[in-house]
Amino acid sequence: MAKGKNNYQPRLLIKYNEVVQKYLSNRLGIKNKMRIPKIEKIVLNMGIGDAKEHKKWLTSGVEELTTIAGQKAVVTNSKKAISNFKIREGDPVGIRVTLRSEKMYEFVDRFISVASPRIRDFRGLSAKGFDGRGNYNFGVNEQIIFPEIDYDKINNIKGMNISIVTTGKTDEEAYELLIAMGLPIRQKKKKIEESAEDTVEGIKHTPAAMKQEDKEDTTPIDEVEMASDVEDNKEEILEEKEETPEKGSNV
Repeated sequence: MAKGKNNYQPRLLIKYNEVVQKYLSNRLGIKNKMRIPKIEKIVLNMGIGDAKEHKKWLTSGVEELTTIAGQKAVVTNSKKAISNFKIREGDPVGIRVTLRSEKMYEFVDRFISVASPRIRDFRGLSAKGFDGRGNYNFGVNEQIIFPEIDYDKINNIKGMNISIVTTGKTDEEAYELLIAMGLPIRQKKKKIEESAEDTVEGIKHTPAAMKQEDKEDTTPIDEVEMASDVEDNKEEILEEKEETPEKGSNV
């Protein structure tokens, strides 16, 4: 990628060129340097359903998203009318901005280093946000996690969707790329490993389970036999007691 003015390169881009490319080449077994996955673009979307009724929300949303992205945001309009939501064709419904090149890497760097630690009860991004084509999507509930936003000047709390488009052909390639770049995604568990562990655990516990089943099968039979013996003894004792008074009366 060509350097910008004054030979400036984003910190994350330098990391990708010097460290991440070699790591992915060894990790994924890719020999062709042009085939190594990389981030292509990042799209930020902010939905504002009440933009028609509250025009100030739309204006403030454009300003906030522009401040966050460092690039002018664009208003998106409805392509068709939806009567249930009282939306006509052409009504403003959201805001979006697409980042590429240096601004893209700067945004990811700021999100990793500054914004994500400010998320409330943050435990990492979900590993289920991949779409099957090497792209990753996740949501942010509050725009105030970005330090560029002044909390005292906002009208209301707005969320946004962030889509990271990569050149990876599979979710595994995109996952390894984003993890290597430093994006805080939770560890992804493989279904094959989980099924293998379940199988091994089942084999280990099989003999004990079989013994337990044998014990459970034999126990009820013993209890029935003991109960029948007790009933027989009771009947014999009752018969002896009935016979004893009759003999005394005859005497």
